[in-house]
Order: sequence, then structure tokens, then C-alpha cells
Amino acid sequence: MVRENDLVAVFHSVHKVMKAEKVLKQAGAPVLLIPTPRQLSSDCGLALRFEDRDREQIETLLREADVPIVELYRKQGKEYLAV
Repeated sequence: MVRENDLVAVFHSVHKVMKAEKVLKQAGAPVLLIPTPRQLSSDCGLALRFEDRDREQIETLLREADVPIVELYRKQGKEYLAV
């Protein structure tokens, strides 16, 4: 589900991740709601996946909507590295 070099954004709650997905989908940003990968700890169990090339747009849209990303990771092989 998460491809090599994809970014995974983690939020504090299901409410926040759902709001983030809604904001981004309405803006036409290419994101996918996914279960939080097991390697990452998250209280809500859901995260957003997107490509690095869309990172600036996505972070800007979320900041403007007051839904900041709590943690951001990049998939490298079988690991997720904090960005």
C-alpha cells in the first residue's frame, strides 16, 4: 500500500486525519487514507499517504486549514524514516 519513497503523515486523532483528507481531496491533492503502518505508532490508526512531489502543496493546504501534520515519515525499504 505504501510505495518506496512515499510519505506517510500521522495525526493525533481520527477526527484530524479525516479533516485533513477532506481538505486535501477538496483541493484536488492526490492523497490516500491508509491504515497507519505497524512500524509507526499512532493513537488513531489512520494516516495519509502521498508522494514527495506533492509535499509542499499538501503541507501548505493543511497549515492553512489548521490541521498540521504531527509526524511525517518516508518509506525506505522496509523502514520508515522520520522527515
